Amino acid sequence: QVQLVESGGGLVQTGGSLRLSCEVSGLAFRTYSMGWFRQAPGKEREFVAAIGSVNWDGAATGYADSVKGRFTISRDNAKNTVYLQMNSLKPEDTAVYYCAARRLGSIVTRYDVHFWGQGTQVTVSS
Repeated sequence: QVQLVESGGGLVQTGGSLRLSCEVSGLAFRTYSMGWFRQAPGKEREFVAAIGSVNWDGAATGYADSVKGRFTISRDNAKNTVYLQMNSLKPEDTAVYYCAARRLGSIVTRYDVHFWGQGTQVTVSS
């Protein structure tokens, strides 16, 4: 059974930082590209960041323009965990953040995703 379990969300003030974690089980983590998406109320789920598998593209990273320079995605293959370090948070970053996995291939849109986590709420107060 594949499980993606996010943690680390919460309430933070504008300019603050949070680190999200996603622990993965039930799949060969090293062979999966991993990503983060977010969904705000009334909006579609949108891409935030992704990191490839070593097997596919040497763990290349990609970011949405809205988070470039503020967010950093990383992975620890020994712990089957992917992280999203979020700095300089803004109220518009408020959303439910979802962890995503795709076997090989790249994650760019939600249609690329094979498995989803349950989501963790991030709220940035002004």
